Formats: sequence, C-alpha cells, structure tokens
Amino acid sequence: MKFHSANAKTIEQELEWFQKLILIRGKITFEQSLPEDEIYKIQLPSVEKQDSPYAGLIKKHSMGLEERLILILALIPHVKPSLLDLLHTKNALYDIPFTEFGGIRYNNIKGYLPTGETAIFLLAGANLEKRFELLRLFGREHFFHRDGILSLESSSMNEPFLNGMLSISQEYLFLITTGEKYKPDFNPHFPAKRIYTSQEWDDLVVQEHLLQGLEEIKDYVHYGRSLKKEFQFGKKIKPGFKVLFTGPPGTGKTLTASLLGKYCEMDVYRVDLSMVVSKYIGETEKNLSSIFDMAESKNWILFFDEADALFGKRSNTSDSHDRYANQEVSFLLQRMEDFDGLVILSSNFKKNIDEAFFRRFQLVLDFEMPDAHQRLILWEKSKTSQFEYDKDVDLETLAEQHELSAASIVNVLHYSVLKCMGRKDNVIRLKDIQAGLRMERIKEGKSIL
Repeated sequence: MKFHSANAKTIEQELEWFQKLILIRGKITFEQSLPEDEIYKIQLPSVEKQDSPYAGLIKKHSMGLEERLILILALIPHVKPSLLDLLHTKNALYDIPFTEFGGIRYNNIKGYLPTGETAIFLLAGANLEKRFELLRLFGREHFFHRDGILSLESSSMNEPFLNGMLSISQEYLFLITTGEKYKPDFNPHFPAKRIYTSQEWDDLVVQEHLLQGLEEIKDYVHYGRSLKKEFQFGKKIKPGFKVLFTGPPGTGKTLTASLLGKYCEMDVYRVDLSMVVSKYIGETEKNLSSIFDMAESKNWILFFDEADALFGKRSNTSDSHDRYANQEVSFLLQRMEDFDGLVILSSNFKKNIDEAFFRRFQLVLDFEMPDAHQRLILWEKSKTSQFEYDKDVDLETLAEQHELSAASIVNVLHYSVLKCMGRKDNVIRLKDIQAGLRMERIKEGKSIL
C-alpha cells in the first residue's frame, strides 16, 4: 500500500503538469498567442523528496521535460484516459480529426490512444527541425528502448514510424502503478513459464564435476557483467553465458536450473521448444523473439527445455523445408549469442545435438544416471522426517538392485507415502516400495520380472 500511495502522489502531479502543457500547446499552435519555446518554460514538478518507484525511475535516468512528457503520455490511457479527450477535437474545416494530433481511435475503445506523432506534436508543434531532433527519444540507443520501458508499436511495416502506438511495457506499468515487479507467465505472446522449487541444494545429488560446473555458473552471475564492462579482458568475450545440460530424464536438469535461480535471486523462465517451433514460416522466429525481447535487461535465467526439437543435427538443404529448419536454428543461435544474460539449453540426448553447436556454449554439463552410492543417498534424502522406513526395508539392497533416476525414486516414494496415509500410519513398507518399483518399470517400458 505504501508504493500505491506514493506512486499515486507522483502521478497526480505529473498529470497536472501535463494538463498545463497541453493547454499551452493549444495556445501556441491554434491561438498563436504564445511563442514556441513557452513549452520548455513550464516548471517541472519536483520529485527529489519522493520515494515512489515512479519518482525513482525519473531520477535514475535524470529525465527532462521531453522524457517525462513521453512517459506520462504513455501512462495516461491506463490511469486517466479522459485527459486525452481534448485530442478528439475535429478540424472544423474538413470535419476530420486533426492529423497532427496523431493517435489511434478503435471502435471498441471510447478513448484515445496516443502515438509517437502525438508526443512529437506536443513537444515540437510544426517545428520540423525540432521534430527530427526528437526522433532520438525512440531510437534503439535511448534508455526507453534499451531498458524496455516503452516503445512504438506499429501495426504494419509500411506505416510511418511515428504512427506507432505509444506503449509502456507491462513490467514498468506494474512498477509505476502498483510498485510491484511484473512476472509474466505463459500466454500466446510469451511462450515461457516461470518455474521455481521449494527444494534446497542439499536435495540435489549429482556428480562432483557437475557441482564444479555449477560453481562456474554462479561465478558468472556474480562477476560476469562486471568483467565484461569494467575490464579489458571483457573485449575478448561475448556477452552473456550459454550452458548446455544433457542427460536422461529425471536426472536433475530442471531442478538444477530452478536452484540456480533460487540462490542467485533470479527468475527462471522455462521455454519448451517443442511448443515454440511452428510449421508456419516465420512463426518460430516470432515466438523466440518475443521471449528474448522480453528478457532483455531482466535479471532472468532463460531455460530452453527439450532443445532436441530445434537443435538436432542440421540437415542437408535438399528442399525449402530443410533450409527453413536450418534458418530457425541459426536464428536461435544468433539471439542466444546477442543475449547478455544466462541461457541454459537442456537436451535428453546429447548425441542428437549437432557437434558444430557445442562451440557456442561456454559450458556443457552431462547429467548422468546416479550410481549405487548416489541412489542410496537419494533413498535416504527423499524420505522426509514425517515418515520412516519399515525395519525390513534394506536401502542398500534397493540402491544396488534398481537403477533409477532421482525423479523415479521420488515417484516410488510418492506411491508408498500415499499408501501410508491410506492406512493412517507413517511407516513405508517394502511391499509398497516393490509395487511402486513395478509401476516405474512398466512406465519406462521395462520388464517387471
């Protein structure tokens, strides 16, 4: 509630300032009663003593009149759309809306949605030189674009650039209204799902070389960006850090990615490439772009699951389908290399990955099936203190005789614990474990003998 109130206070004063500015623009352009530079004489509201996220964003980027005008203009349709009703005014001579106002008017939306043209008109009027100078505010190098704060959304490639709708990102819309971080979830425009785990590092039972590899990933998270930006050696390395996890299902690849996010305080977004890949030309690239675009400048880990769907061995380009499939792979590789963050790809079958791709990764970690000693640890750790093994359950024998992944051991215990609860006791019996083992073997297509 603190941030709600603080943001509301900051936004209210920005709206009052905006109202003054739009009235002065009318006097300059239509009444011609004031000179053009009067716009820049309006005193900006002070945010120095305010601690709202909105004020923090203004101070972080040292925003002047132009940036603050564009920011509040993008926000107005979400907080006070009636403030733009004045721009619905028609040109009496032609009985059409003023072209210089820009804006988009949808039949199903009563209000007015500002465009880049709206912002330029308010700031520059008919001054062509000023108009050209202000285009920098929508360039790729400006912090609006670089930090993913707002953008111009065009409906087609052929329309004028400034006709694009002025759109504030969902992340910053949440931040400067509710004060909370926006955490997107799977939807048609963002084919990735945030994953997390309640488990701890002690629950992860893997080989020693994997633990060393994970330490290298943690080192990148803590020091990688500093090395790239602050040291001469940073010129020799590419942005970001790319990792490949390979190994059979159930060996801990997804759990490891989730744990890295948990302990590095980063959100982990899992992308199932089998769902992203589309048979329609251009759709796969579009789906991948939406993920990487959203992830720019975010403290995220991108985890591409089932990478075999796209990252298999490249085919000879015997027809257009082969050429397009290779084009999709090239696109993903390029976006990965340009991404300044941690990307993890996961594959169940290392042999399915083209050898030429391995040089693209700073690290390749092989998750192997646990050996007998590790299986014994898993049988011991997977059982919580609320349950106990019956006296005739020999964990060493179970670990020796049954080659299971960590996930399969948990599945067997899940079955056994449910049986305990049905009996209203907390003793895990051997017959239940054996029944659970049979079910796992059947699921894996193995003999139950």
